Amino acid sequence: MRHTISVLVENKFGVLTRVAGLFSGRGYNIDTLNVGPTQDPSISRMTIVTLGDDATLEQIVKQLNKLVDVIKVNDYRSDEYIDRELVMVKVNTNSQTRPEVMQITDIFRAKIVDVQPASLTIEITGGESKVEKFLELMQAFGISDLTRTGKVALPRK
Repeated sequence: MRHTISVLVENKFGVLTRVAGLFSGRGYNIDTLNVGPTQDPSISRMTIVTLGDDATLEQIVKQLNKLVDVIKVNDYRSDEYIDRELVMVKVNTNSQTRPEVMQITDIFRAKIVDVQPASLTIEITGGESKVEKFLELMQAFGISDLTRTGKVALPRK
């Protein structure tokens, strides 16, 4: 089962290394990791997506709370948060396929951010299912390059 964990940490040197070390030292895998500042420049928010059962997640949360620079840990349940991901994907196109790629891009409310003679670079943001469906459709045209930010999330309350 996939879990999304939000960790507020002090914005200090070495905090990311300690958090990542906690996961690797105990054999837990990080599926995605996103770190960025909050409205307070002295605090950063880490959004971590990991795989495991509830017992594993409970251990992860307990261990995270023991780290010195960790301020708060939240395990988000499916209906308690809003999440988004940014993906940039370079899709192979030619004069015949370009209009169809552009039409699908419009349907998904994505943006074309670069146009080259043999490719389009597209930016899409949204939830995981939207992004995955878009990428599945783009596979038919050929994806030559791709980068993803990983999930960012905030609580609904």
